[in-house]
Amino acid sequence: MSSGQQPTLTYAMIKPDAFSRQNEIIDVIKENDFKIVQMRQMKCSPEKLALFYKEHEGKPFFSSLVSFMTSGPIVAMVLSKVDAVAEWRKLIGPTNSLVAKETQPNTIRARFGTDGQCNAVHGSATPSDARREINFFFPNMVVDPLPTAAESQSYLSMHVIPLLSEGLLELCKVKPEDPTEWLGAWLLEHNPNQPAIKTS
Repeated sequence: MSSGQQPTLTYAMIKPDAFSRQNEIIDVIKENDFKIVQMRQMKCSPEKLALFYKEHEGKPFFSSLVSFMTSGPIVAMVLSKVDAVAEWRKLIGPTNSLVAKETQPNTIRARFGTDGQCNAVHGSATPSDARREINFFFPNMVVDPLPTAAESQSYLSMHVIPLLSEGLLELCKVKPEDPTEWLGAWLLEHNPNQPAIKTS
């Protein structure tokens, strides 16, 4: 990993046709330096899957897609790696497993898939799709990337340290009996994110 590049997240799914081979697929994921951040097995209702694939509603293959995806359990995963969306798409290969077998035989779909629908795995197409799909299956997970050490230091320097320094200076002037309680109250009163509303 080159300096400055932070891991990102993508959504991955092992489909019903490959559920029995999930351990092999997970081994491939780990061998390719992906970190599995979240993972859960589930069997989805047709209503849930129809909502997930809402963008395809009305297309000829929509009913068969929902029927196939609810035919057995799936494995939903959140994967982490630098450029995770593109790297996962590259690892899984073309949508049609028959094409994958001909053109990219080392990809997951070539190794574990059967055809264009029974293609073993799903991968988010774009970072925005990844956020939506992660939120869909892992609604309690924070998807936005955490700040880097440099970003955190910058935030502390600009917003926290000056306020804290001012409060400690006032504390030294006032010399209250309970300095901890006084400082806590002072910080609440001077919170820049919640400015006091003065009534006339």
